[in-house]
Amino acid sequence: MPNTKRQMKLGVSMIGLGYHVAAWRHPDVPADGSPNIRHSVEVAQTAERGKLDMVFLADAVGIREYDEPPGALCRFSNSSRFEPITLLAALSMATQHIGLVATLSTTYAEPFHVARQFASLDHLSGGRAGWNVVTSVTPMEAQNFNYETTPDYDKRYGRAAEFVDVVRGLWDCWSDKAIIADLKTGRFFDESEVKPLNHEGPRFSVKGPINMGRCPQGQPVVLQAGGSERGQNLAARTADVVFSVVQDFEEARAAYSGLKERVRRFGRDPDSVTVLPGVMPIIGKTDAEARDVLNTLQGYVDSTEGLAMLSARLGTDISKYPLDGPIPDLPLPNTSHGFARALLAKGKRDNLSLRDLYNLTAAARGHWVLCGSVQTIADTLEKWFLEGAADGFNVMPAWFPGAFDEFVDGVVPELQRRGLYRKAYTGTTLRDHLGLSRPAIGDPMGVVQQSKAAAS
Repeated sequence: MPNTKRQMKLGVSMIGLGYHVAAWRHPDVPADGSPNIRHSVEVAQTAERGKLDMVFLADAVGIREYDEPPGALCRFSNSSRFEPITLLAALSMATQHIGLVATLSTTYAEPFHVARQFASLDHLSGGRAGWNVVTSVTPMEAQNFNYETTPDYDKRYGRAAEFVDVVRGLWDCWSDKAIIADLKTGRFFDESEVKPLNHEGPRFSVKGPINMGRCPQGQPVVLQAGGSERGQNLAARTADVVFSVVQDFEEARAAYSGLKERVRRFGRDPDSVTVLPGVMPIIGKTDAEARDVLNTLQGYVDSTEGLAMLSARLGTDISKYPLDGPIPDLPLPNTSHGFARALLAKGKRDNLSLRDLYNLTAAARGHWVLCGSVQTIADTLEKWFLEGAADGFNVMPAWFPGAFDEFVDGVVPELQRRGLYRKAYTGTTLRDHLGLSRPAIGDPMGVVQQSKAAAS
Protein backbone atom coordinates (compact mmCIF):
# COMPACT_ATOMS: atom_id res chain seq x y z
CA MET A 1 0.00 0.00 0.00
CA PRO A 2 1.31 3.50 -0.80
CA ASN A 3 2.71 5.72 1.93
CA THR A 4 -0.38 7.48 3.27
CA LYS A 5 1.58 10.36 4.78
CA ARG A 6 1.26 12.28 1.52
CA GLN A 7 -2.35 12.54 0.40
CA MET A 8 -3.66 13.43 -3.04
CA LYS A 9 -5.55 16.73 -3.40
CA LEU A 10 -8.69 16.97 -5.52
CA GLY A 11 -10.75 19.89 -6.74
CA VAL A 12 -13.60 20.05 -9.23
CA SER A 13 -14.05 22.68 -11.90
CA MET A 14 -17.79 23.29 -11.88
CA ILE A 15 -18.03 25.24 -15.11
CA GLY A 16 -21.64 25.50 -16.29
CA LEU A 17 -23.10 22.18 -17.44
CA GLY A 18 -19.78 20.38 -17.84
CA TYR A 19 -16.32 20.77 -19.28
CA HIS A 20 -16.96 19.09 -22.61
CA VAL A 21 -17.68 21.84 -25.09
CA ALA A 22 -20.99 20.21 -26.14
CA ALA A 23 -21.98 18.93 -22.67
CA TRP A 24 -25.28 20.80 -22.75
CA ARG A 25 -26.47 18.52 -25.58
CA HIS A 26 -26.08 15.35 -23.50
CA PRO A 27 -29.54 13.87 -22.77
CA ASP A 28 -28.81 13.55 -19.03
CA VAL A 29 -27.91 17.23 -18.61
CA PRO A 30 -30.73 19.42 -17.23
CA ALA A 31 -31.74 21.92 -19.90
CA ASP A 32 -32.17 24.67 -17.29
CA GLY A 33 -28.96 23.87 -15.43
CA SER A 34 -27.10 27.08 -16.23
CA PRO A 35 -27.67 29.37 -14.52
CA ASN A 36 -29.70 27.52 -11.89
CA ILE A 37 -28.81 27.66 -8.20
CA ARG A 38 -30.23 24.18 -7.53
CA HIS A 39 -27.88 22.71 -10.14
CA SER A 40 -24.87 24.45 -8.58
CA VAL A 41 -25.86 23.40 -5.06
CA GLU A 42 -26.09 19.77 -6.20
CA VAL A 43 -22.60 19.89 -7.72
CA ALA A 44 -21.09 21.46 -4.58
CA GLN A 45 -22.81 19.00 -2.28
CA THR A 46 -21.63 16.08 -4.42
CA ALA A 47 -18.08 17.41 -4.15
CA GLU A 48 -18.46 17.58 -0.39
CA ARG A 49 -19.85 14.03 -0.33
CA GLY A 50 -16.64 12.95 -2.08
CA LYS A 51 -14.53 14.82 0.51
CA LEU A 52 -12.94 16.94 -2.23
CA ASP A 53 -10.79 19.88 -1.25
CA MET A 54 -12.55 22.54 -3.31
CA VAL A 55 -15.00 23.53 -5.99
CA PHE A 56 -13.53 25.92 -8.53
CA LEU A 57 -15.32 28.47 -10.69
CA ALA A 58 -13.33 29.51 -13.74
CA ASP A 59 -14.59 32.83 -15.03
CA ALA A 60 -14.21 35.59 -17.58
CA VAL A 61 -15.45 39.17 -17.43
CA GLY A 62 -17.59 38.82 -20.52
CA ILE A 63 -18.36 36.34 -23.27
CA ARG A 64 -14.91 35.35 -24.48
CA GLU A 65 -15.49 32.60 -27.05
CA TYR A 66 -14.65 33.59 -30.61
CA ASP A 67 -17.26 33.65 -33.35
CA GLU A 68 -14.71 32.21 -35.81
CA PRO A 69 -15.98 30.69 -38.00
CA PRO A 70 -19.24 32.70 -37.95
CA GLY A 71 -22.06 30.90 -36.16
CA ALA A 72 -19.81 29.31 -33.52
CA LEU A 73 -20.52 31.67 -30.63
CA CYS A 74 -24.18 30.81 -30.18
CA ARG A 75 -23.26 27.15 -29.54
CA PHE A 76 -21.39 27.76 -26.26
CA SER A 77 -23.56 27.14 -23.18
CA ASN A 78 -21.13 28.79 -20.74
CA SER A 79 -21.83 32.16 -22.32
CA SER A 80 -24.57 32.37 -19.68
CA ARG A 81 -23.33 31.83 -16.13
CA PHE A 82 -23.31 33.27 -12.62
CA GLU A 83 -20.85 35.86 -11.37
CA PRO A 84 -18.64 33.61 -9.22
CA ILE A 85 -18.40 35.49 -5.90
CA THR A 86 -22.18 35.82 -5.78
CA LEU A 87 -22.62 32.11 -6.47
CA LEU A 88 -19.99 30.98 -3.96
CA ALA A 89 -21.55 33.15 -1.26
CA ALA A 90 -24.80 31.27 -1.84
CA LEU A 91 -23.00 27.90 -1.88
CA SER A 92 -21.34 28.72 1.43
CA MET A 93 -24.80 28.49 3.00
CA ALA A 94 -25.51 25.09 1.41
CA THR A 95 -22.20 23.39 2.32
CA GLN A 96 -20.05 22.96 5.42
CA HIS A 97 -16.58 21.77 4.41
CA ILE A 98 -15.82 22.20 0.72
CA GLY A 99 -13.38 24.95 -0.30
CA LEU A 100 -14.87 27.71 -2.47
CA VAL A 101 -12.54 29.05 -5.16
CA ALA A 102 -13.29 31.70 -7.77
CA THR A 103 -11.43 33.44 -10.56
CA LEU A 104 -11.13 37.21 -10.42
CA SER A 105 -9.04 39.18 -12.90
CA THR A 106 -6.22 41.52 -11.91
CA THR A 107 -6.48 43.36 -15.24
CA TYR A 108 -10.02 44.68 -14.86
CA ALA A 109 -10.46 44.98 -11.08
CA GLU A 110 -8.96 46.94 -8.19
CA PRO A 111 -7.04 45.37 -5.28
CA PHE A 112 -9.28 46.85 -2.59
CA HIS A 113 -12.40 45.34 -4.17
CA VAL A 114 -10.80 41.91 -4.53
CA ALA A 115 -9.41 41.91 -0.99
CA ARG A 116 -12.80 42.84 0.44
CA GLN A 117 -14.78 40.35 -1.67
CA PHE A 118 -12.63 37.35 -0.77
CA ALA A 119 -12.32 38.39 2.87
CA SER A 120 -16.12 38.56 3.00
CA LEU A 121 -16.40 35.12 1.38
CA ASP A 122 -13.90 33.72 3.86
CA HIS A 123 -15.99 35.02 6.78
CA LEU A 124 -19.27 33.87 5.25
CA SER A 125 -17.93 30.34 4.70
CA GLY A 126 -15.99 29.98 7.94
CA GLY A 127 -12.61 29.96 6.25
CA ARG A 128 -13.11 28.23 2.90
CA ALA A 129 -12.33 30.96 0.34
CA GLY A 130 -9.72 30.87 -2.40
CA TRP A 131 -8.81 33.38 -5.12
CA ASN A 132 -7.66 32.18 -8.55
CA VAL A 133 -5.49 34.95 -9.97
CA VAL A 134 -5.77 35.56 -13.73
CA THR A 135 -4.77 38.42 -16.01
CA SER A 136 -7.58 37.97 -18.63
CA VAL A 137 -6.60 37.32 -22.21
CA THR A 138 -9.32 38.04 -24.77
CA PRO A 139 -10.18 41.26 -26.62
CA MET A 140 -13.86 40.57 -25.92
CA GLU A 141 -13.19 41.07 -22.20
CA ALA A 142 -11.00 44.12 -22.82
CA GLN A 143 -13.78 45.82 -24.78
CA ASN A 144 -15.98 45.75 -21.68
CA PHE A 145 -13.43 47.93 -19.84
CA ASN A 146 -12.51 50.79 -22.17
CA TYR A 147 -9.81 48.89 -24.08
CA GLU A 148 -9.83 48.02 -27.76
CA THR A 149 -7.79 44.88 -27.17
CA THR A 150 -6.01 43.00 -24.41
CA PRO A 151 -3.24 44.98 -22.69
CA ASP A 152 0.14 43.59 -23.62
CA TYR A 153 1.73 40.69 -21.79
CA ASP A 154 4.30 42.64 -19.75
CA LYS A 155 1.74 45.22 -18.68
CA ARG A 156 -0.72 42.52 -17.53
CA TYR A 157 1.83 40.57 -15.51
CA GLY A 158 3.51 43.64 -14.06
CA ARG A 159 0.11 44.77 -12.81
CA ALA A 160 -0.74 41.28 -11.53
CA ALA A 161 2.46 40.97 -9.47
CA GLU A 162 1.83 44.23 -7.63
CA PHE A 163 -1.91 43.55 -7.41
CA VAL A 164 -1.47 40.28 -5.51
CA ASP A 165 0.90 41.88 -3.02
CA VAL A 166 -1.50 44.75 -2.37
CA VAL A 167 -4.39 42.35 -1.78
CA ARG A 168 -2.32 40.29 0.65
CA GLY A 169 -1.21 43.46 2.39
CA LEU A 170 -4.82 44.56 2.81
CA TRP A 171 -5.73 41.16 4.30
CA ASP A 172 -3.04 41.79 6.92
CA CYS A 173 -4.23 45.25 8.01
CA TRP A 174 -6.28 43.84 10.90
CA SER A 175 -4.72 41.60 13.54
CA ASP A 176 -6.58 38.71 15.13
CA LYS A 177 -6.83 40.76 18.33
CA ALA A 178 -8.26 43.90 16.71
CA ILE A 179 -11.98 43.46 17.43
CA ILE A 180 -12.53 43.72 21.19
CA ALA A 181 -16.18 44.88 21.44
CA ASP A 182 -15.53 46.34 24.90
CA LEU A 183 -18.92 47.26 26.34
CA LYS A 184 -17.44 49.19 29.26
CA THR A 185 -15.23 51.54 27.27
CA GLY A 186 -17.33 51.61 24.12
CA ARG A 187 -14.35 50.67 21.96
CA PHE A 188 -15.35 48.21 19.25
CA PHE A 189 -11.80 47.66 18.01
CA ASP A 190 -8.32 48.30 19.29
CA GLU A 191 -6.91 50.95 16.99
CA SER A 192 -3.34 49.80 17.69
CA GLU A 193 -4.20 46.45 16.08
CA VAL A 194 -5.47 47.99 12.80
CA LYS A 195 -2.86 49.43 10.47
CA PRO A 196 -3.11 51.25 7.14
CA LEU A 197 -1.26 49.67 4.23
CA ASN A 198 0.00 52.95 2.73
CA HIS A 199 1.03 51.23 -0.48
CA GLU A 200 2.65 53.45 -3.09
CA GLY A 201 3.78 51.42 -6.08
CA PRO A 202 4.31 51.84 -9.82
CA ARG A 203 0.69 50.92 -10.58
CA PHE A 204 -1.34 51.29 -7.38
CA SER A 205 -1.75 53.77 -4.56
CA VAL A 206 -3.78 52.13 -1.79
CA LYS A 207 -4.02 53.53 1.73
CA GLY A 208 -6.11 50.88 3.51
CA PRO A 209 -6.99 49.40 5.86
CA ILE A 210 -9.65 47.15 4.42
CA ASN A 211 -13.00 47.55 6.22
CA MET A 212 -13.18 43.87 7.22
CA GLY A 213 -11.65 42.08 10.21
CA ARG A 214 -8.93 39.45 9.76
CA CYS A 215 -10.03 36.37 7.84
CA PRO A 216 -10.70 33.02 9.56
CA GLN A 217 -7.86 31.57 7.45
CA GLY A 218 -5.62 34.56 8.13
CA GLN A 219 -5.57 34.97 4.36
CA PRO A 220 -7.71 33.20 1.75
CA VAL A 221 -5.83 30.64 -0.35
CA VAL A 222 -4.23 32.07 -3.51
CA LEU A 223 -4.29 30.00 -6.70
CA GLN A 224 -2.75 30.67 -10.10
CA ALA A 225 -2.49 29.02 -13.51
CA GLY A 226 -0.01 31.02 -15.55
CA GLY A 227 1.89 28.99 -18.14
CA SER A 228 4.14 31.75 -19.48
CA GLU A 229 7.52 32.69 -18.02
CA ARG A 230 6.15 35.59 -15.97
CA GLY A 231 3.01 33.62 -15.12
CA GLN A 232 5.10 30.79 -13.69
CA ASN A 233 7.21 33.26 -11.73
CA LEU A 234 4.07 34.86 -10.31
CA ALA A 235 2.78 31.42 -9.30
CA ALA A 236 6.10 30.36 -7.79
CA ARG A 237 6.35 33.56 -5.76
CA THR A 238 2.76 34.00 -4.58
CA ALA A 239 0.50 30.96 -5.10
CA ASP A 240 -0.54 28.27 -2.65
CA VAL A 241 -2.02 26.15 -5.46
CA VAL A 242 -1.05 26.06 -9.13
CA PHE A 243 -3.35 24.73 -11.86
CA SER A 244 -1.46 23.29 -14.83
CA VAL A 245 -2.35 22.46 -18.43
CA VAL A 246 -0.73 19.23 -19.62
CA GLN A 247 -1.37 16.47 -22.16
CA ASP A 248 1.42 13.98 -21.44
CA PHE A 249 3.00 12.32 -18.38
CA GLU A 250 6.61 13.23 -19.14
CA GLU A 251 5.56 16.78 -20.03
CA ALA A 252 3.66 16.99 -16.73
CA ARG A 253 6.58 15.62 -14.72
CA ALA A 254 8.98 18.13 -16.27
CA ALA A 255 6.55 21.01 -15.64
CA TYR A 256 6.03 19.87 -12.03
CA SER A 257 9.75 19.67 -11.37
CA GLY A 258 10.35 23.03 -13.04
CA LEU A 259 7.66 24.78 -11.01
CA LYS A 260 8.90 23.32 -7.74
CA GLU A 261 12.42 24.53 -8.55
CA ARG A 262 11.06 28.03 -9.24
CA VAL A 263 9.33 27.95 -5.86
CA ARG A 264 12.64 27.05 -4.24
CA ARG A 265 14.41 29.92 -6.01
CA PHE A 266 11.91 32.35 -4.48
CA GLY A 267 12.91 31.11 -1.03
CA ARG A 268 9.77 29.08 -0.45
CA ASP A 269 9.28 25.45 0.54
CA PRO A 270 8.31 23.52 -2.64
CA ASP A 271 6.07 21.26 -0.57
CA SER A 272 3.98 24.29 0.42
CA VAL A 273 2.74 24.71 -3.18
CA THR A 274 0.20 22.23 -4.52
CA VAL A 275 0.31 21.49 -8.27
CA LEU A 276 -2.99 20.31 -9.78
CA PRO A 277 -3.09 19.37 -13.49
CA GLY A 278 -6.52 19.62 -15.09
CA VAL A 279 -8.05 16.29 -16.13
CA MET A 280 -11.34 15.23 -17.69
CA PRO A 281 -12.06 11.62 -16.66
CA ILE A 282 -14.35 9.71 -19.05
CA ILE A 283 -15.46 6.65 -17.09
CA GLY A 284 -16.98 3.37 -18.25
CA LYS A 285 -17.40 -0.13 -16.85
CA THR A 286 -14.54 -1.05 -19.19
CA ASP A 287 -11.95 0.94 -21.11
CA ALA A 288 -13.84 0.18 -24.33
CA GLU A 289 -17.12 1.44 -22.87
CA ALA A 290 -15.38 4.65 -21.77
CA ARG A 291 -14.13 5.21 -25.32
CA ASP A 292 -17.70 4.74 -26.55
CA VAL A 293 -18.86 7.40 -24.08
CA LEU A 294 -16.23 9.81 -25.40
CA ASN A 295 -17.20 9.07 -29.01
CA THR A 296 -20.84 9.82 -28.17
CA LEU A 297 -19.85 13.15 -26.64
CA GLN A 298 -17.70 14.00 -29.63
CA GLY A 299 -20.70 13.33 -31.85
CA TYR A 300 -22.40 16.36 -30.27
CA VAL A 301 -19.58 18.68 -31.37
CA ASP A 302 -20.22 20.89 -34.37
CA SER A 303 -17.12 21.72 -36.41
CA THR A 304 -17.74 25.45 -35.95
CA GLU A 305 -17.51 25.31 -32.15
CA GLY A 306 -14.51 22.97 -32.31
CA LEU A 307 -12.68 25.39 -34.57
CA ALA A 308 -13.68 28.35 -32.41
CA MET A 309 -12.35 26.67 -29.26
CA LEU A 310 -9.04 25.79 -30.90
CA SER A 311 -8.76 29.32 -32.32
CA ALA A 312 -9.25 30.71 -28.82
CA ARG A 313 -6.60 28.43 -27.33
CA LEU A 314 -4.03 29.15 -30.05
CA GLY A 315 -4.86 32.85 -30.40
CA THR A 316 -5.43 32.78 -34.17
CA ASP A 317 -8.25 31.96 -36.59
CA ILE A 318 -7.61 28.29 -37.41
CA SER A 319 -10.39 28.09 -40.02
CA LYS A 320 -8.10 29.74 -42.58
CA TYR A 321 -5.74 26.73 -42.59
CA PRO A 322 -6.33 23.30 -44.25
CA LEU A 323 -7.98 21.21 -41.55
CA ASP A 324 -6.51 17.91 -42.70
CA GLY A 325 -3.06 19.33 -43.27
CA PRO A 326 -0.20 19.53 -40.78
CA ILE A 327 -0.32 21.89 -37.85
CA PRO A 328 1.31 25.17 -38.94
CA ASP A 329 4.21 26.73 -37.07
CA LEU A 330 2.47 29.26 -34.85
CA PRO A 331 3.98 31.66 -32.33
CA LEU A 332 2.74 31.61 -28.75
CA PRO A 333 -0.15 34.08 -28.55
CA ASN A 334 -0.58 37.15 -26.38
CA THR A 335 -3.17 35.13 -24.47
CA SER A 336 -2.72 31.76 -22.73
CA HIS A 337 0.77 30.37 -23.26
CA GLY A 338 -0.01 27.21 -21.26
CA PHE A 339 -2.83 25.97 -23.48
CA ALA A 340 -1.08 26.88 -26.73
CA ARG A 341 2.21 25.28 -25.69
CA ALA A 342 0.57 22.03 -24.52
CA LEU A 343 -1.68 21.66 -27.56
CA LEU A 344 0.98 22.48 -30.14
CA ALA A 345 3.42 20.08 -28.48
CA LYS A 346 0.78 17.34 -28.43
CA GLY A 347 -0.01 17.95 -32.10
CA LYS A 348 3.63 17.76 -33.18
CA ARG A 349 4.43 14.80 -30.92
CA ASP A 350 1.52 12.70 -32.20
CA ASN A 351 1.58 14.02 -35.79
CA LEU A 352 -1.99 15.34 -35.54
CA SER A 353 -3.85 17.33 -38.15
CA LEU A 354 -5.69 20.51 -37.22
CA ARG A 355 -8.93 18.53 -37.36
CA ASP A 356 -7.51 16.05 -34.83
CA LEU A 357 -6.38 18.91 -32.64
CA TYR A 358 -9.73 20.72 -32.65
CA ASN A 359 -11.49 17.48 -31.73
CA LEU A 360 -9.05 17.05 -28.86
CA THR A 361 -9.59 20.64 -27.75
CA ALA A 362 -13.37 20.36 -27.95
CA ALA A 363 -13.33 17.33 -25.64
CA ALA A 364 -11.90 19.16 -22.62
CA ARG A 365 -11.30 22.76 -23.78
CA GLY A 366 -7.61 21.99 -24.20
CA HIS A 367 -7.09 19.96 -21.03
CA TRP A 368 -6.05 16.32 -20.62
CA VAL A 369 -8.72 13.68 -21.35
CA LEU A 370 -8.32 10.43 -19.39
CA CYS A 371 -10.56 7.67 -20.71
CA GLY A 372 -11.10 4.28 -19.04
CA SER A 373 -12.61 2.14 -16.31
CA VAL A 374 -12.51 3.15 -12.65
CA GLN A 375 -9.43 0.94 -12.28
CA THR A 376 -7.68 2.52 -15.26
CA ILE A 377 -8.48 6.05 -14.11
CA ALA A 378 -7.24 5.33 -10.57
CA ASP A 379 -4.09 3.59 -11.87
CA THR A 380 -3.20 6.61 -14.00
CA LEU A 381 -3.88 9.20 -11.31
CA GLU A 382 -1.85 7.14 -8.85
CA LYS A 383 1.10 6.94 -11.27
CA TRP A 384 1.12 10.70 -11.85
CA PHE A 385 0.81 11.39 -8.12
CA LEU A 386 3.51 8.97 -6.93
CA GLU A 387 5.98 9.53 -9.77
CA GLY A 388 6.38 13.29 -9.56
CA ALA A 389 3.88 14.72 -12.04
CA ALA A 390 1.18 16.06 -9.68
CA ASP A 391 0.15 16.69 -6.08
CA GLY A 392 -3.44 15.96 -7.07
CA PHE A 393 -5.86 16.96 -9.80
CA ASN A 394 -8.40 19.56 -10.80
CA VAL A 395 -11.19 17.29 -12.04
CA MET A 396 -13.19 18.57 -15.01
CA PRO A 397 -16.28 16.39 -15.44
CA ALA A 398 -17.49 16.12 -19.02
CA TRP A 399 -21.05 16.82 -17.90
CA PHE A 400 -23.03 17.42 -14.73
CA PRO A 401 -24.37 15.75 -12.76
CA GLY A 402 -23.81 12.23 -14.16
CA ALA A 403 -20.10 12.27 -15.05
CA PHE A 404 -19.22 13.86 -11.72
CA ASP A 405 -21.33 11.35 -9.80
CA GLU A 406 -19.40 8.56 -11.53
CA PHE A 407 -16.09 10.05 -10.39
CA VAL A 408 -17.20 10.64 -6.79
CA ASP A 409 -18.95 7.27 -6.42
CA GLY A 410 -16.38 5.21 -8.36
CA VAL A 411 -12.90 6.72 -8.57
CA VAL A 412 -12.78 8.44 -5.16
CA PRO A 413 -13.58 5.22 -3.20
CA GLU A 414 -10.89 3.40 -5.21
CA LEU A 415 -8.33 6.08 -4.35
CA GLN A 416 -9.41 5.85 -0.71
CA ARG A 417 -9.02 2.05 -0.79
CA ARG A 418 -5.45 2.52 -2.00
CA GLY A 419 -4.67 4.92 0.85
CA LEU A 420 -4.19 7.84 -1.53
CA TYR A 421 -7.13 9.99 -0.48
CA ARG A 422 -8.89 11.01 2.73
CA LYS A 423 -12.04 9.27 3.94
CA ALA A 424 -13.13 12.20 6.12
CA TYR A 425 -12.38 15.88 6.52
CA THR A 426 -9.97 16.52 9.39
CA GLY A 427 -10.28 20.30 9.44
CA THR A 428 -12.77 23.06 8.70
CA THR A 429 -10.92 25.44 6.37
CA LEU A 430 -9.53 25.20 2.85
CA ARG A 431 -6.06 25.66 4.31
CA ASP A 432 -6.72 22.66 6.56
CA HIS A 433 -7.72 20.53 3.57
CA LEU A 434 -4.58 21.51 1.66
CA GLY A 435 -2.24 21.10 4.63
CA LEU A 436 -1.36 24.81 4.67
CA SER A 437 -0.54 26.69 7.84
CA ARG A 438 -2.42 29.83 8.84
CA PRO A 439 -0.12 32.71 7.82
CA ALA A 440 1.13 35.18 10.39
CA ILE A 441 0.71 38.86 9.66
CA GLY A 442 3.60 40.09 7.54
CA ASP A 443 5.20 43.50 7.38
CA PRO A 444 3.09 45.53 4.88
CA MET A 445 6.14 47.61 3.88
CA GLY A 446 8.01 44.40 3.18
CA VAL A 447 5.17 43.41 0.89
CA VAL A 448 5.39 46.76 -0.89
CA GLN A 449 9.14 46.45 -1.43
CA GLN A 450 8.78 42.89 -2.70
CA SER A 451 6.01 44.05 -5.01
CA LYS A 452 8.19 46.78 -6.54
CA ALA A 453 11.00 44.28 -7.16
CA ALA A 454 8.63 41.73 -8.71
CA ALA A 455 6.97 44.30 -10.97
CA SER A 456 10.26 45.65 -12.33
